[in-house]
Amino acid sequence: MSLLRKTGSAEVSTSSMADIAFLLLTFFLMTTVIKNEKGLMLMLPQWSEEPVKSILNDRNVFTIQINSENEFLVEGELRTSLEDVMPEIKKFILNNNTDPLLSENPEIAVVSLKTDRGTTHRAFIEALDVAQAAYYEIYAARAGLSPKAFRALDLNEKAQKQIYDAARKGIPMNISIAEPTKVGN
Repeated sequence: MSLLRKTGSAEVSTSSMADIAFLLLTFFLMTTVIKNEKGLMLMLPQWSEEPVKSILNDRNVFTIQINSENEFLVEGELRTSLEDVMPEIKKFILNNNTDPLLSENPEIAVVSLKTDRGTTHRAFIEALDVAQAAYYEIYAARAGLSPKAFRALDLNEKAQKQIYDAARKGIPMNISIAEPTKVGN
């Protein structure tokens, strides 16, 4: 007679599986780097269901248009770059009704940016940077600082916040970003 034993199947202990899963989860949470994207810091207007009814004289709008081939149309003049536009924007803003072709005063002067759907982000950002830099140069000159020093002011410190507010008083940063046209790509 042969001795045949019935052997059962080998069991795998799963008692520590939960611990292993928890350790793996903890490992991946601790080692994963989540990229923090920076966006454009733009101040959005207050939301309203009512459309703004403002009659704006064309003379108070400095227009920069960018087509789908990244060519700039500045005040109706075709340009390939925005190298010399900043002094024009500053002159436009600070006109104070001296030149009848430029803005009436800094409070109602608007720099308008309009793009085409095919415009690259780079061209748009370049135009936005030039417009903002013109305003910051005006503010810095009023504060008696360099533009870099003005932008480095710590707005959490009371004295520096007062300098910042005094430089901006009466000259709001009026940059209008129009909805892109559907021409192009």
